[in-house]
Amino acid sequence: VVAIIYTSLVALMQEDMKKLIAYSSVAHMGFVTMGIFAMNQEGVQGAIYQMLSHGLVSGALFLCVGVIYDRMHTREIDAYGGLVNNMPKYATVFMIFTMANVGLPGTSGFIGEFLTMLGVFKVNTWVAFFAATGVILSAAYALWLYRRVIFGALTKDSLKNLLDLSPREKAIIYPLVVLVIFFGVYPAPVFDATAQSVKSLVTNVTASINSAQTAAAN
Repeated sequence: VVAIIYTSLVALMQEDMKKLIAYSSVAHMGFVTMGIFAMNQEGVQGAIYQMLSHGLVSGALFLCVGVIYDRMHTREIDAYGGLVNNMPKYATVFMIFTMANVGLPGTSGFIGEFLTMLGVFKVNTWVAFFAATGVILSAAYALWLYRRVIFGALTKDSLKNLLDLSPREKAIIYPLVVLVIFFGVYPAPVFDATAQSVKSLVTNVTASINSAQTAAAN
């Protein structure tokens, strides 16, 4: 929980897009750790799903930063603004990945975070409550980044001639868009593949903990 809140606050202070996404990545892995330590079906499956989503979404966001870095050779947020005016396709895919990073329903980011929070809530309500602040902070820094880079008037001369996504960039980014949405609306393949293993893990670990506690009490 401390990692989630602390790294989210640090992300809010960043002026470098890559650093902001990196701190966001650490915060999201905090949900994975939390779900594993909840050690119930929802928590562990949520952690697995969150790791899958994290790989897709964080990788996609770093790619989005790379797209404009190739054109401008800077990652400073202040160097941008108004990109929606001449890069509408880029603005659209960046929005989808930003919403997935926030955990919007219908994206892969929602499933993992929701299940993790549900699993933790069953174990400790207060921990779940404080972890939920990380979701709010995540929305704050992700939407703050998107607004400053994408929206606004296109006033900087250096940005006016930027070209939208190239065929090569589309070939890399569009499949990630499909996967993020697919796993957001149809999580069954992952759950079906992991349910039995997670159930066995939770049962064995819980039994071991109970045995250790009984032995310690005696």
